[in-house]
Amino acid sequence: MADYDLSKTVIPYLDRHLSFPLLAHLLEISIFSDQDVQTAQYELAKGTNMFDYAVQLFTQIYADQPVPPEFDVKRKNAVSTHERLQQEAQAVLDVIENPDVAQALRQDKNQNLQYLKDNYNLTLEQITALYNFGQFQYSYGNYSGAADYLYHFRVLSTDNDLNTSAHWGKLASDILTGKWDIALEELNTLRDVIDSRAPAPLLAPSSAAATPEPALAQLHSRTWLVHWSLFVYFNHPQGRTLLLETFLAPTYLNTIQTSSPWILRYLAAAAILSRKTTATSSSSSAPLSSRVRNAIREVVKVIQTEEYQYQDPVTSFLKELYIEFDFEAAQRELALAEEVVANDFFLNEFREEFLDNARYLISEAYCRIHQKIDIADLSERLNLSRDEGEKWIVNLIRETRMGADAKIDLEKNVIEINRPALPIYQTVIEKTRGLALRTQALGAAVGRTGQQGQGQTPKVAEIQAPAVMVN
Repeated sequence: MADYDLSKTVIPYLDRHLSFPLLAHLLEISIFSDQDVQTAQYELAKGTNMFDYAVQLFTQIYADQPVPPEFDVKRKNAVSTHERLQQEAQAVLDVIENPDVAQALRQDKNQNLQYLKDNYNLTLEQITALYNFGQFQYSYGNYSGAADYLYHFRVLSTDNDLNTSAHWGKLASDILTGKWDIALEELNTLRDVIDSRAPAPLLAPSSAAATPEPALAQLHSRTWLVHWSLFVYFNHPQGRTLLLETFLAPTYLNTIQTSSPWILRYLAAAAILSRKTTATSSSSSAPLSSRVRNAIREVVKVIQTEEYQYQDPVTSFLKELYIEFDFEAAQRELALAEEVVANDFFLNEFREEFLDNARYLISEAYCRIHQKIDIADLSERLNLSRDEGEKWIVNLIRETRMGADAKIDLEKNVIEINRPALPIYQTVIEKTRGLALRTQALGAAVGRTGQQGQGQTPKVAEIQAPAVMVN
């Protein structure tokens, strides 16, 4: 299953600290050698201020070698830096935690800065001490402390680039402390920031000439956000539905197709995990958007389009089931997908739920094209024994809308599907639904074209296509 592991693909889009949980998971499932994984952990830890952790990893990997003295030097420097940054940040906190100051602050950041400068001689450069100390705390693993300082900095600062960086740091801190509700709020806020403007790139360019185009920087930020959001969406209770809402939006679907097609595994898994919930949702529950209700259909289209870029057993399962209609192949891919899901860092907790929903999809597709189904045959296609399959099918019919059309004949051991024919007038209504709206839109478009044709013919310079810069 190492061939299907995405850790090496995902980690380059993560912060060092967010990569540690993925590497710890690889140690647990043992699909790579322990020494290789520990070496990767050590290389990441060297770039942080978690010196004790780095030394521990070094002694595990190189048991017969002495610990490099550079760690002691770095530790002493880190202690002095911590004391200096803490004093600078505490001077700011003493002011903003004053009840009189907290009451005087308003929504306007510029007005707040002027108030702090006039009354407490506190400048923007001094407020940046909160950012610096929060960043330093994050570097040695104090994630809750980092989240607090970065939050206070963001409330006061008017520096857009540092505010964006603080958003990323706050999101990572909330993820690593497991505060999923707060992390979801931070994720949504950061997504709005990225979508509303072209933010600064995560890595500062070495020179002005290396500054990327705004659209490219925005694509990079969205790509990183897609990867970081997996932590939130696969841990928050409503995460799978929210993932579908976000990833199926045109801008983020374009991002996935352009720069990270491997995310299709998680998009397909979320669609499968949400399918049974979608089918059993009642009118009394919170209404689901059309994007979530039709997620399987949309995901299958994307899988078919991007098959040349990426495929694995999870995406191939949907392809065989809904594009090829090959139930035997879908059964084989589901067996492989079960192992892939069990070994995947983000999906392993959903293994049983994934299997249950995948079996529901097979049953739904199989019942849609048959009127009489042998229970033993369907059980085999679901990778279940005859007794397990019979219990599972009975529960499925009881829990879902199939119960209105399906009946079990225990004597013949078959399921009979009786679907009432759709009245012809209902068919006509469905086919012509929205026809008036489409006709009105077409008429408006034709009208605009006619008005433009009556105007003066534009000059050649005005209708030339924009030049494309190729670096």
